[in-house]
Amino acid sequence: MMAQRPDGGDWGALLVADSPDEARDLYAWLRREPELRAALRLVEKPPPDGALGPVAEAVQVLADAPEVVAAVASMVIAWLRYRRTDVKITVKQGKDGPEVQVTATGLRALNPEQTLALARQIESALRDGRKGG
Repeated sequence: MMAQRPDGGDWGALLVADSPDEARDLYAWLRREPELRAALRLVEKPPPDGALGPVAEAVQVLADAPEVVAAVASMVIAWLRYRRTDVKITVKQGKDGPEVQVTATGLRALNPEQTLALARQIESALRDGRKGG
């Protein structure tokens, strides 16, 4: 469940990974940056019957300050570059907001200009949907 703003709207963008393990790994990677720790939350759901512990669903970004958005975007790209398998991350704003999908394989093929353009797309997906609130 996403955190709620005082006006009742969703607060923050979601970074959704392919699997619970990848979501936890991305969360741990992003929290390595001390300035981001307070701006991140691991979104979990209750465990299925017979399993222990909650299941990670996504990483929620709880701040939209330009420097936080830029840092998260660049760290997502860096995290994907170090994946040994083809991982997909979906960056989205709420249930019906804009989204950007990025894969580790696709990222490795980009030149610096294309990587910068992708970072801007991720930043836009992290910010869009907050303009009205």
